[in-house]
Amino acid sequence: MKHPPIRRVAALAAFAVAAGLAGPAAAEPQCPQPRFTGKAPEEYLKMPNPVPDSPEAQAVGEAVFQGDGRKISCASCHGKEGDGKGPLSDQFDPPPRDFTCADTIRGMPDGHLFWIIRFGSPGTSMPKHRKLKDDQIWSTVHYLRHLAK
Repeated sequence: MKHPPIRRVAALAAFAVAAGLAGPAAAEPQCPQPRFTGKAPEEYLKMPNPVPDSPEAQAVGEAVFQGDGRKISCASCHGKEGDGKGPLSDQFDPPPRDFTCADTIRGMPDGHLFWIIRFGSPGTSMPKHRKLKDDQIWSTVHYLRHLAK
């Protein structure tokens, strides 16, 4: 079988990228990502995090985020590193949030993050997490901020 010349393959690849046919792998990560979640109710926006930030709180948040491997966890979508590249991430539009980008959550009050984790994000695939205890969510907020670089 005769292979096409390299220039032709490169031209076809360039056309695919320009036409948007190259798929998600061709897209550059965006930092900060556009936000699709509405504003939390005022009562949540004003909520301070009652759990002091500490290595212990971050460990609790990390355990929640990573999960136990038996069920879908935050890391299933957001990635083990929090980069938005979990094993399920390519199934969602908009894609899962990349928490390694500090601009992603900078300026977002802790109460807003709590509200998103507790009640989900309408218009996205972020589900509600009503079974988590409040202190687990607050600790996860600390962990998310720790992931931001």
